[in-house]
Formats: sequence, structure tokens, C-alpha cells
Amino acid sequence: MKVLHDTPDRLILDETPWLIALLLAGFILVFVGSGLFIMSENLLFGLAFAVFGGGIGAVVMAMLIERLQIIFDRHAGTVTIRRKSMRRYTQVSHNLDNVSHAELETTIGSKGDKLSRPVLVITKGMSEGRHPLITAYSNLSGPPKIVAAINGWLKQ
Repeated sequence: MKVLHDTPDRLILDETPWLIALLLAGFILVFVGSGLFIMSENLLFGLAFAVFGGGIGAVVMAMLIERLQIIFDRHAGTVTIRRKSMRRYTQVSHNLDNVSHAELETTIGSKGDKLSRPVLVITKGMSEGRHPLITAYSNLSGPPKIVAAINGWLKQ
């Protein structure tokens, strides 16, 4: 996740998994292309190879690839969380005045390493509670940077 726009009026955070999407598209193309090539020798086997291999890649792409955008807007007084995938689009808005801060939620991984994810803490209103911004935990430097960006913007 990275900061796309950071002004006193608006903070936009964005995560678009381009690398995974391109790798999966390549996977699909390899299987479909190989299946078409095999079809010149054996029609049914080549067709099954293309449909099965390409279908698995398409299903995995539909399940895993999701764009996440988080918009903090002072003028509108909202925090908007948008998630878009091949299957659905969701948008949830929270009142900016109800947002207390962001923090890291941590856990221990299977190898004993510390994993974290950014969480938005809302202390008032209907949305009260802890709202994870990313579903997966990570041991990379991204989550602490996102928490610092959100807290820095909220303090302005």
C-alpha cells in the first residue's frame, strides 16, 4: 500500500496488486497457448489443457486480485474505504470525527516472526471498533508506514 495523495485536505492510500495480476495473466496465457498448440495434435486433450489451466488461473485471479483505496477527506468529513475486484465493488464510509487513530495489529507467524497490519480505530458512532484496512498480515515495512501516514495526517 502506498500514499497516492497527501495534502492537508485529503489523504489517499492505494493498493493495486499489479505484479500478482500480471503473473496470473501470464499463467493463463501459457496454459491457453499451450492448449491451443496441443490441439493441433490431440483436439480433446489440448482443449481440456487450455480450459482447465486457463480456468484455474482465471478463478485464482478473480479470488485474489483486489484494489484497495482509502480516502481521508476533511471537506466531506469522511473516511471512505473502497474495495474493487473482478467479483464485486464495496464502499464503506465512516465519519472522520469518529476516527481516533490508526495502529498496528500484530501477531506471530508460523516461523516465529512478527507480522502486522494497519487497523483504523473508531471510538464513536455506529462504526465503533477496530477496522483492519488490509486483510492479510505482513512482515514488510508497509504497514508501519501506512499507520504513520494516517496518524500524521489526522494530527494536522
